[in-house]
Amino acid sequence: MEPISFQNVSCSQMTFDEVFSHIESFMKEDPYGHYKLMLGTDSQIHPGHTLFITGIVIHRVGKGAWACFRKKIVPRTMKVLHERISYETSLTEEIASLFTEEKIDQLVEVILPYIYKDASFTMEGHIDIGAGDRNRTRLYVNEMMARIESLGFEPKIKPDSITASSYANKYTK
Repeated sequence: MEPISFQNVSCSQMTFDEVFSHIESFMKEDPYGHYKLMLGTDSQIHPGHTLFITGIVIHRVGKGAWACFRKKIVPRTMKVLHERISYETSLTEEIASLFTEEKIDQLVEVILPYIYKDASFTMEGHIDIGAGDRNRTRLYVNEMMARIESLGFEPKIKPDSITASSYANKYTK
């Protein structure tokens, strides 16, 4: 299995351990903060391939964020909507699985002494789908939300799925 590599505007290749280290350091800068660890995937069909971008964002609510993404290319055009949405969710699940119980405990340890001072940490899985009547993906909302929820992440759909529909989307073009 190929190692998973991440990148952002300041670093072209990071291992998951390096990404985790950045997240932990970012949280340690202000352990009193309200933190949201947000994961999400978006895709774009290009001629001859489909590009998938999975974003990892640690958001210090009201005080900035640190983010990176993973790029995955499937060498065919995935035109079946359910297949593409399901694969997006699978890629988010794959990255979520890297946040083992031990890793999550490490992040919680950063803010734990400050819980009584209102520090917080939540985990969200962002899915690039919507429940609106005019949204073609609405048929898959319950299925994909259940998959994200089963990982211990709070599922978010449009318009609240910003890691997938905004951050990851930016890099699929």
